[in-house]
Amino acid sequence: MKTGFVGIIGRPNVGKSTLLNAILGEKIAITTDKPQTTRNSIRGIYTCEDSQIVFIDTPGIHKPKNKLGSYMDEMAVNTLKEVDAVIFIVDSSPKDGSGDSYVLDKLKETQTPKILVINKIDKMPPEVFKETYDYYEGLGLFSKVMGISALEGKNVDDLLEHAKSLLEEGPMYFPPDMVTDHPERFIVSEIIREKALLYLRDEVPHGIAVEIEAFREGKDLTSINACIYCEKKSHKGIILGSGGKKIKGIGRAARLEIEGLLGTKVYLELWVKVKENWRDSGAALSNFGYTEK
Repeated sequence: MKTGFVGIIGRPNVGKSTLLNAILGEKIAITTDKPQTTRNSIRGIYTCEDSQIVFIDTPGIHKPKNKLGSYMDEMAVNTLKEVDAVIFIVDSSPKDGSGDSYVLDKLKETQTPKILVINKIDKMPPEVFKETYDYYEGLGLFSKVMGISALEGKNVDDLLEHAKSLLEEGPMYFPPDMVTDHPERFIVSEIIREKALLYLRDEVPHGIAVEIEAFREGKDLTSINACIYCEKKSHKGIILGSGGKKIKGIGRAARLEIEGLLGTKVYLELWVKVKENWRDSGAALSNFGYTEK
């Protein structure tokens, strides 16, 4: 049986979490059209008859602007040292930004087998795909260069087969029915944060964090109290919305998805609090689970 760990890396918003969800056939990583949606390493466990692969979805590698950004960047880069293979995702021509060059420099420092994936080929003109393919193929750095559409599932099975070929035989790390090693409380907090990202204006999302304050499970009802933290008093008003409409919409959307996850009815109560400049506070980052305590 082939087993091992495969890291998924790339710039923000190239489709890393979408790929992980496509591989697993269910949603364990939140996805939005906003960069840096993923803040923690999300581990997804793919198991079939001949293999078990633990995929690690990492935050998008970018130039940090605060302590949270530095933590996210360090986490993604460190993944390169801890896995058996790496999937590097790009979604545009190498001419379009320096971010991919930064990731390439990091990849050149490791002997870990690497796959280059060109994502979003359903939206990419053929000439851009060819230019991108030829560039990365010419580097001689990757065991395979291939195009996929994670959103549509195109060529995801081929990617899986090649990832398997890079791994060695070994024992299973997790039970066959397990798709992630993250606790339900973590996934619930991420669902709430995803709905907030989708509902709020661009200037607010990266300044929010979600903390589960109470999680009480019953046979037919799960009661959850959660707090959405923001960095500015003005943002609190935006999150609440006129007459509380915005926070009610976030709560309603989150509750429906959480009920599907837990298989019970859910009573979800959301609060909004201000913690100024928490993204540059080591204590706050630790409390929110973004650094080691």
